[in-house]
Amino acid sequence: MSSLSVQLPDSLYKSLQELAQQDGISIDQFISTAIAEKISALTTETYLQQLAQQGNRASYDAVLAKVPDVEPDPYDRLPSV
Repeated sequence: MSSLSVQLPDSLYKSLQELAQQDGISIDQFISTAIAEKISALTTETYLQQLAQQGNRASYDAVLAKVPDVEPDPYDRLPSV
C-alpha cells in the first residue's frame, strides 16, 4: 500500500472529518473510496466516448426508424409535471 501526504484547507478537512464520521469510516477509507469513485467515473466516461466514436449515425437512425410511432400504454407514460 502507498502513502500520500496532502495539504487541505481547514474547512475542507473539517467537512472530510464530518462526512467520514457520518459514514462510520476512517478518513483514509473515505478518501480511498472518493478516489475510487472518481477514477471509475473518468474511466467510464472515456470508455463511453470510445464506444461513441465507433457509432454510426446512419445506422442509429435506421434502427430508430423501426420503432413504431404510437402512444405508450397508460402504465408506461411519464407523469405530468
